[in-house]
Order: sequence, then structure tokens, then C-alpha cells
Amino acid sequence: MTDTALDQAHAAMEAAPDEDAARLRFFERLGDAELFLLLESEAEGDQVTPQVFDPGAGPLVLVFDREERLAAFVGAEAPYAALSGRVIAGLLAEQGLGLGLNLDVAPSSFLLDADGVRWLAQTLSHGPDEIEARLAEVSAPTGLPDVLISALDTKLATATGLAHMAYLVGTTDTDGARGHLLAVIGAAPGAEDALARAAAEALTFSGIEAGAMDVGFFDASDPVTARLARVGLRFDLPQPAPTSAPAPSAPGSDPDRPPKLR
Repeated sequence: MTDTALDQAHAAMEAAPDEDAARLRFFERLGDAELFLLLESEAEGDQVTPQVFDPGAGPLVLVFDREERLAAFVGAEAPYAALSGRVIAGLLAEQGLGLGLNLDVAPSSFLLDADGVRWLAQTLSHGPDEIEARLAEVSAPTGLPDVLISALDTKLATATGLAHMAYLVGTTDTDGARGHLLAVIGAAPGAEDALARAAAEALTFSGIEAGAMDVGFFDASDPVTARLARVGLRFDLPQPAPTSAPAPSAPGSDPDRPPKLR
């Protein structure tokens, strides 16, 4: 069985215990990952009842980043809910529960107590501030660390169908202040908040100051888009494959309607 993104991020964190950047990248992967939450029984509508364990350090629930790992832990098929790590962190923080990841079945076996879960949920909930600025000039981006470029590439690669592309550029506003802008081109209706949050998380989990980059949204027909394309670092966002019919939704599949823990 090949390693997962969480296995790789966990190994990097273990290999560099004193590096905050490696630890932050692991938690970023944890928030982004689809996780399988072990349940006591099958979900009923939007109600899910996780199995709660207490190994002595406080009550926690178990999640796995592969269905096979959940089955290996239980020893048989078991009910679960497939949710993103950020949704699970938010639900557990409300309940004061900790989290056990891939316990005894993978190299990324990891325990996060209730305080750690609250920190993760709060960090993932931080959104960008809305500002208005008049750009006088755009230029090639300079001075941003490779870790941020990599984090943006990873984040945007998961934003399937939310926009066509994005350009990272240097900026100078009408007051002469310099900065950087992630210019998102052709955002889907209603996707702006999710994309801005993804960019904010890339900054947070890269250990970069939030003021290092702004996010803007442009249509492909905007006159400034051609200027952005000439000087910017381009990120192409994946596009969804056409589907013949919508599949029934599972608990937690709609980010605006997360499931409720019983």
C-alpha cells in the first residue's frame, strides 16, 4: 500500500521535530484530507454518532485517511462518515473531543487532544479580511518563499471547478505601497469565499504573515487580466469531468450543511 499525503507529511514532521514549518504542513494536510470517521451506527439523515474512546487522556474519536485502514483497525466493515478534516475539527471542537488518526494501522498514527483540536478548528476558521486597493502597477512576484508557492499550488490543485486559473503577481498601489496579489480568474459564482480562505490557509500553514498577499477576483475579459498573464506566476485549477447525473449526497458532502454529532 502506497503512502498517503498524510503519511508523507507526518514523516516529514517526525524527521524535523523542531521545525514549525513541517508541523504546520502536517496540520494543513490534516485539514484538507478526506477522513473516514468511525461511527457507532449508520448515519440517520444529517445526524452522525461517532464511537468515542477514552484511552486516559480524554475522550476522542477515530478517523482514518483510507477506508481499508478503518476496516483493518476494526477487523471488519464498520459504519463511517466521510468528511473533510476541517469539518471534523469544527464538529469535535464544539463537543470538546480529541482525535485519533490512523491509530495502529499506518505510519501516520497520531493523537490530537481536545485543546489541539480546538486550535486546529480555530486556525482553519480564520478567513481573510476584505480590503479595497487601487493598483497602479503589477509586476513579477519577488521575495516570496518557495514554501508559500508550494502551499498555494497544493491548495489550488484541490479547488476543482472553483475557477479557471490564478496569477500570483507583485503589486504597487496608488499610495506607493508594495505587496503581492493572488489574482483569481473566472471564479465560479459563490466560490470567492472558499478560494480566499484557501489562500489564507496557505499563508497560515506556511508560517507567513497574513499581510504578505492579497486575493482579488477578475473576469477573463477584464483589461487587467492580460497584464496579469504577462508578468504573473500562473496556477491552473483542475476542472471537473462531465457527469451524466448527480449522485445522492452523503452526510457532510455539503460544506454549508455539515452533519451534527449526536
